[in-house]
Amino acid sequence: MTTDTPLLEVTGLTKYFPVMGGFPFKRKVADVQAVDGLDFAVNQGESLGLVGESGCGKSTTGRLITRLMEPTAGKITYQGQDITHASRKELAPVRSEIQMIFQDPYSSLNPRQTVGKIVGGPMEVNNINPKGGREHRIRELLEIVGLNPEHYNRFPHEFSGGQRQRIGVARALALEPKLIVADEPVSALDVSIQAQVVNLLQKLQKDMGISFLFIAHDLAIVRHFSHRVAVMYLGKIVEIADRETLYSAPRHPYTRALLSAVPEATVPDEGTEREDNRIRLVGDVPSPLNPPSGCRFRTRCWKATEKCATDEPPLVQLTDSKPGHLTACHFPEESPAAA
Repeated sequence: MTTDTPLLEVTGLTKYFPVMGGFPFKRKVADVQAVDGLDFAVNQGESLGLVGESGCGKSTTGRLITRLMEPTAGKITYQGQDITHASRKELAPVRSEIQMIFQDPYSSLNPRQTVGKIVGGPMEVNNINPKGGREHRIRELLEIVGLNPEHYNRFPHEFSGGQRQRIGVARALALEPKLIVADEPVSALDVSIQAQVVNLLQKLQKDMGISFLFIAHDLAIVRHFSHRVAVMYLGKIVEIADRETLYSAPRHPYTRALLSAVPEATVPDEGTEREDNRIRLVGDVPSPLNPPSGCRFRTRCWKATEKCATDEPPLVQLTDSKPGHLTACHFPEESPAAA
């Protein structure tokens, strides 16, 4: 499934959005700390799930990796090449290898263009002429994603939400990418259609060896699709581990609280009702304009102490955790082995 060298490596990735105020609105008064010092890697042929509540910085992370946004700080390395602040010319060969599937299939497709024009757009921009011609390749792609090749001349308004997202997937595949950033690709779809699209992405990954950064807030879908999972809270990664370890033995209190709300994700202790295991977090996520000092989760955590307010916990491998299972917490949950 994977090789030793990561396809994509992110170190200290940060994105702050300046808030302008005063008169005449030309003075920076604060920063929205959307993403603040992320470290993770995506291996060849691997799917990394990125989960967390709305507003925690998941989509911003995806846009930074695809370089649709300029990072404030940090480093993005793709196949050993630093693309953090690469120019448009330097990015040209990389752009075809990193593609994105957007969240909303209704707004991500141009209503004035036919399906053939939409899917063939990336080939036209990159001046790619596949064997047999562009039209033949586009019809092939439509077939690969489960659409009729005869849909070539139709317009987006003639399709359902699920079919539109398949068109978006076909467009992402047009340049034969090595990495696809899927930004909540099924959250805008009907529940009955979600499984079809996720299964399609899984099949494409298996057949073509594509790596995925799969951004979502639905933990059940992430468990189904991802090999490893990273949990984000207020711009930071608080825990990262392989799928089975994270879902069966979460170490961070926030991860445990998230999983306790997903029936498929947790199994209650023998002899107890599932409702007894549900953890209800108090209050709302703090504003990224003014995040809490120390641990950002401390304002909602039942384990928080003075140390949590003064010292920010690093994302590290705990001594009693499985290799590759990193947690950022001063008072982590007990490991199953220790229990």
